[in-house]
Amino acid sequence: MPTITTRDGTDIFYKDWGPRDAQPIVFHHGWPLSSDDWDNQMMFFLDKGYRVIAHDRRGHGRSSQTDGGNEMDTYAADVKELVTALDLKNAFHVGHSTGGGEVAHYVARADPGRVAKAVLLDAVPPVMVKKDSNPGGTPIEVFDGFRKALADNRSQLYLDIPTGPFYGFNRPGAKVSEGLIRNWWRQGMMGSAKAGYECIKAFSETDFTEDLKTIEVPVLVIHSEDDQIVPYADSAPLAVKLLKNGRLKTYKDLPHGCASTHPDLINADLLAFFEGQEVGEAAKQVEAALA
Repeated sequence: MPTITTRDGTDIFYKDWGPRDAQPIVFHHGWPLSSDDWDNQMMFFLDKGYRVIAHDRRGHGRSSQTDGGNEMDTYAADVKELVTALDLKNAFHVGHSTGGGEVAHYVARADPGRVAKAVLLDAVPPVMVKKDSNPGGTPIEVFDGFRKALADNRSQLYLDIPTGPFYGFNRPGAKVSEGLIRNWWRQGMMGSAKAGYECIKAFSETDFTEDLKTIEVPVLVIHSEDDQIVPYADSAPLAVKLLKNGRLKTYKDLPHGCASTHPDLINADLLAFFEGQEVGEAAKQVEAALA
């Protein structure tokens, strides 16, 4: 398997498809998944002539199940080592959920010339947990509940999340995909229980406010108002206000895992942003065709 070994001896698995001289797109997955969560997008953009890269975060998927380093500083450092090893320049970085936090943390620290644009898709920045500076956030008790459920029976938790709120399959009239549910469970169970447990703190309590303020490159923030995992009101609009060059694309009824349930819409938004077109116009055409 293709891997890089970081300075602390961690093996990071990655996929690297397409022409080496093509524009690179780096995909960052959410908790507790793996690079496999981006299969649809990687195949789509590979067909468009891009070079597509995705890695399994440490403790996730096929990467080392480390005892430590399950926090954002190390996640971003791992990305930096991967980008350096592959010598990626002017790359587009796309992060979903926890991966969006990883993107913000990395891009704010990236070497000059490494990043051209970034996308935060239903992502956790600026910060999820409720605190004095974030009174509208999610109470810490919610994340404590996730930790307890993971420690008690993570296999059941990893069925409950995709069966319910992650893909919106708990909504009336939802078209349930057993394949998506099973694939979510498969990816989660590939990773380390310890890494999954500790990553809950990383995605819920890390404050990305200063990262967002620092980022100079264009950033597209895509979020749905019906996201049941990362509440819209406390994330996307606030993130865009903090960014120097941010734009917001809002959907009304898509679920948190919209890149899997509605890939045609999300892929159209991403492609338009990458190619300097009006975000949303291509997606409107896709929506009309699907209606």
